Amino acid sequence: MSPSALYLVGSDITCSHAAQRPVLRKMGSGESRPGKVSLCGDTSSKASESPAEPKGKRPPVLVDGVTLNGPTLDIREAESFLREAMPIIMEEAVWKATDVKEKVCEWRSPEQLKDLLDLELREGGEAHPQILQRCRDAIRYSVKTGHPLFFNQLYAGMDPYSLVGRFITEAINPSLYTYEVAPVFLLTEEAVLKKMIEIIGWQEGGDGIFSPGGSVSNMYAVNVARYHHCPDVKVLGLSALPRLVMFTSQECHYSVSKAAAFLGIGTNNVYVIPSDKRGKMIPAEFEKQVQRAKDEGALPFMVNATAGTTVLGAFDPLEEIADICERHNLWMHVDACWGGGALMSKKHRYLLQGIHRANSVAWNPHKMLMAGLQCCAFMVRDKTNLLQRCHSAQASYLFQQDKFYDVSYDTGDKSIQCSRKPDAFKFWLMWKAIGTKGLEERVDRALAMARYLAEEIKKRDGFRLVMEPEYTNVCFWYIPPSLRDTADGPEFWRKVHAVAPVVKERMMKKGSMMVGYQPHGDKANFFRQIIISPQVSREDMDFLLDQIHSLGMDL
Repeated sequence: MSPSALYLVGSDITCSHAAQRPVLRKMGSGESRPGKVSLCGDTSSKASESPAEPKGKRPPVLVDGVTLNGPTLDIREAESFLREAMPIIMEEAVWKATDVKEKVCEWRSPEQLKDLLDLELREGGEAHPQILQRCRDAIRYSVKTGHPLFFNQLYAGMDPYSLVGRFITEAINPSLYTYEVAPVFLLTEEAVLKKMIEIIGWQEGGDGIFSPGGSVSNMYAVNVARYHHCPDVKVLGLSALPRLVMFTSQECHYSVSKAAAFLGIGTNNVYVIPSDKRGKMIPAEFEKQVQRAKDEGALPFMVNATAGTTVLGAFDPLEEIADICERHNLWMHVDACWGGGALMSKKHRYLLQGIHRANSVAWNPHKMLMAGLQCCAFMVRDKTNLLQRCHSAQASYLFQQDKFYDVSYDTGDKSIQCSRKPDAFKFWLMWKAIGTKGLEERVDRALAMARYLAEEIKKRDGFRLVMEPEYTNVCFWYIPPSLRDTADGPEFWRKVHAVAPVVKERMMKKGSMMVGYQPHGDKANFFRQIIISPQVSREDMDFLLDQIHSLGMDL
């Protein structure tokens, strides 16, 4: 059968195929719903016919016993399901999940939750009422990260504009490799990257791409830095390289060592630089390690500096690190995934003084700026197409050079991925809605709230700051009444070490709030309170301290 004949046959499908196909849309009061497509030439179901189309039904087209006439999706059922599901999402996952009077979580053990969710996948599908209940259960037993009392991670809160941006991109389901399939989202990514590069201070511009997480951005940095120093690695591989050494502080994110392992550099070739008592890299120690690597006959090629460490919220001295990098021809990468938000604030951007001298920067707007997971930019101070040269594979089925539009907008070959989500769009939409000023106000308020909490901790019996906060990481111990008259010493700290895990267990089982804790170096477990969301109030800070005391006073 010829292609034209295949086009003409089909139950209720004719030359006016596009006009006939049912669509998922809101129906007006005077409109009728599209006729159901008959898959087997059922003459009892009549579809509307345009004057130009042939009369009568067409016999079904069968291939390998499968009927190919028309779509198999029941449009009315799909529309009905979406209309029922969206109010559940709005009520349970948006309104209730951000209501301070509701629980942050409904804790269940893994075995309990397995039974509640009925996770087994079966041959047959379930009815829509059952699927809607699955939706309710998934929301109910999930941690509400948009809740004002969720302080557990380096992201929190719910921005309405970002959320709508995510709804749009999930509905459209694009992939950012070529302009032809994602024109709007490639242009918004370009616009966001251009503005972020400007804010970093790269006056001559740069390049960048959004990646699926800050860990991947740091991996990009290692790969690009290596390619910059040893471009033959792309073709010849590791066997053509000298022993490479990279540097990072003891407070860095664990993704740095993972990148070294993944890229074949080896974790033993990540030289860890001591940090001072505030958690900042010590520049003099950094330069000593560079010289050590050279003396060993290795090739030092990059340093990872951190702007906003995960636990203490410390900022490495970027200017001094940049001086050392210039002396030794090292690539300088700044992991500003967490602390990059401070660049939006005139009052606090001094924390990242010298970042404009970096060769690359990782910055996650889904953290302090609340763009919603995930939203992670990797940027390079380069105008020579370094990202493209490092990662390009020139797939001919995607990146044809004879397209009818400007193929420079086909940016996907800069990425290590093929499929890539439009993560910049939600940030762009939020930025358009509240402006640079609105983002600055969020950052300023979060740091002011952290300062308030730190001062309250100093006033309260049984609470002790680990150190004065530099950012919005407020780290502190809770000391129960039973230990307050005990002298500091190994036994005291052993007992304090056991307090935070019990308080955390109790708060989660109660569902009242979520705050992280951890040991750090030789320090006993302490709470790490992270402040981000503008939904958080002073009263919430007071409640936090009251609740920890209430949950731990009997220990």
